[in-house]
Amino acid sequence: MTMVTEQTTEQTVAVGEVPVPRPERPRRVVLKLSGEVFGGGAVGVDPDVVQGIARQIASVTRRGVQIAVVVGGGNFFRGAELQKRGMDRNRADYMGMLGTVMNCLALQDFLEKEGIETRVQTAITMAQVAEPYIPLRAIRHLEKGRVVIFGAGAGMPYFSTDTVTAQRALEIHADLVLMSKNGVDGVYTADPRTDPGARKIDHITFAGVLQQGLRVADQAAFSLCEENGLPMLVFGAQGDDTIVRAVSGEKIGTLITT
Repeated sequence: MTMVTEQTTEQTVAVGEVPVPRPERPRRVVLKLSGEVFGGGAVGVDPDVVQGIARQIASVTRRGVQIAVVVGGGNFFRGAELQKRGMDRNRADYMGMLGTVMNCLALQDFLEKEGIETRVQTAITMAQVAEPYIPLRAIRHLEKGRVVIFGAGAGMPYFSTDTVTAQRALEIHADLVLMSKNGVDGVYTADPRTDPGARKIDHITFAGVLQQGLRVADQAAFSLCEENGLPMLVFGAQGDDTIVRAVSGEKIGTLITT
C-alpha cells in the first residue's frame, strides 16, 4: 500500500499523524474485548485467560477509574461467518449476541472472585441472568465503583460490537474508548503480519485513518467517535498489564482523536 505523506521540517509523517502528548488518566472508560481473546484462540472460554483479564480490570477499578466493558462473541459464533455457510443472517446474529452474554457471565464471575462488584446489562431481556440495558442505571453502578459489562450487542442484527462500544461510551459519557485487539498492538501503516515495512503509528486523527484506508474498527463506530469528539485508544490484548497501562496514560498502542 502506498502511504500518503506530508513533508515537515523534522521528519516525514503519515497524513493525520499528530505528535500530541497522551491525555491524563481518564475518569470513565469503555473497554472493548474480542471474543477470540476469551477463547484463547479456540472455541469456548479459557478460564485462565478470563481470570487474567479480570485481574487487570479489578486493578483499574481499585485505582478509581470507572470501567465498563463490551464483550464480543467470536469465540462462539460470528453472524457474518454463519451467513456465509447458509444461515439466515438475522438468526445468526442473534446467536452471536447470546455468545457475548456467555462471555459476560464468565467475566462477571472472575471479577467478583477478585472482590469487584459487577453488573451485567444486556440489550436482549434475560432477567434471570442480567439487568436490562439502562444507561442511567449503568452510570449509577459505575459511580458506586462497580464494573458494568454490556452484553447482547445492540439487541439487533447487523450491528457490530465495535459500533455498540462507541454507542454505549457516548450514552454513559465515557472519556475514552479502549479498543483491545487480538494479535496486533496498535494501528500500523500496513498489515505488520504481511508487510515487514509496516510502521506503528502512535497518534493519528480519525480522518487520517480513513484517508489511508487503515482497518481498525467498523465505519459506524469510527463515525460516532469522530462526530462526538470521543478519543479511541487501540492496543494489543496480549500481556499481563496492557489494560492497566492503557488506562494509566502510558505510551501504548495508538491514540486516535479528532
